[in-house]
Amino acid sequence: MQPFRHPAATAALTAVAFILGACGKDPAASADAASESPTAVITQRVKLQPLVDKIEALGTATANESVDIRPRIASLVEEIGFTEGQKVSKGDLLIQLEDNETVAGLAVAEASLSESRSLYNRSKSLADTKAISASNLEQLLAQVKVDEAQVEAARARLDNTTIRAPFAGRVGLRRVSPGSFVDTTTVITTLDDISQIKLDFSVPETFLTVLSVGMSILAHSPVYPGRVFAGTVASIDTRLDPVTRAIQVRAIIPNPDDALKPGMFLSVDLQRDRGEVLMAPEQAIVPEGEAQFVFVVKNGIAEKRAVELGTRIPGFVAIESGLAAGEAVITEGTSKVRDGTRVSASGNASAAELAMDGG
Repeated sequence: MQPFRHPAATAALTAVAFILGACGKDPAASADAASESPTAVITQRVKLQPLVDKIEALGTATANESVDIRPRIASLVEEIGFTEGQKVSKGDLLIQLEDNETVAGLAVAEASLSESRSLYNRSKSLADTKAISASNLEQLLAQVKVDEAQVEAARARLDNTTIRAPFAGRVGLRRVSPGSFVDTTTVITTLDDISQIKLDFSVPETFLTVLSVGMSILAHSPVYPGRVFAGTVASIDTRLDPVTRAIQVRAIIPNPDDALKPGMFLSVDLQRDRGEVLMAPEQAIVPEGEAQFVFVVKNGIAEKRAVELGTRIPGFVAIESGLAAGEAVITEGTSKVRDGTRVSASGNASAAELAMDGG
């Protein structure tokens, strides 16, 4: 037979047991234990990687030198000294214009000069005897100078009847025939130097810090699939287009086999090898205002550190200062940590790995 217990006594015993159980735990100790639980994060080591800056653009090919061949005087075409598509050297005869009238004009000018010089020389010998005044002698000398100038002008007109190549290159289509009347507006043919090609293209202003004279480029043409044309940046314009916010760039591409023609459309890849650069995952960067930070994990503790950023590539950003190669940064969980937070790291720089190297 079980002993009888009063209900009030049973309730009192239960209350005492509850109070004693509660007194056996320290609330402050429980809070500390909870706060010391490491925060789970994912880390990744920063490392040196080869970095090549690349810019893609579209450009149009132009000749190294290009000119429309036009006469400087009006006359008839007497002789054509080239064939279409021919390579010519500087000074080669292209066109000979009719020069009969010009030759006659030169002869008249030379005769007048001869006469004025003869008269001046005779009068000069009489100057010592005072047979001619000094003013008359000066007038005769002035006439000699005028006749000399007329001779030079006549010779220049005669030279203009011969049209020669101003530089080495390849002539285009012939647009006149022997006997054609030409004047200063007539295009006889074209002359292009395509031994090397100028490639003009525009680059957005955001790439200004990447551009430099001498920078290597690679060009591609749909006309020659799979072929790459290498060149270098020769010059960069001093002004940006205020509408497009782009700057004009000119590159030079050697063209020994004349494969590239003026007017061709080319795509351009600019490249600049920057060597080994310290790269960090882009998701590790924590912006605060204008400053940039990362959380570095050392000995299981998150350390907040300011960094300076450089060039960005997909998924990564160059670190100019603030980090060293091999350090582990938090890539996931940055919003859950503060400077000094204990963390439990996983990823390619896990807690066990960090413990082994003291990081």
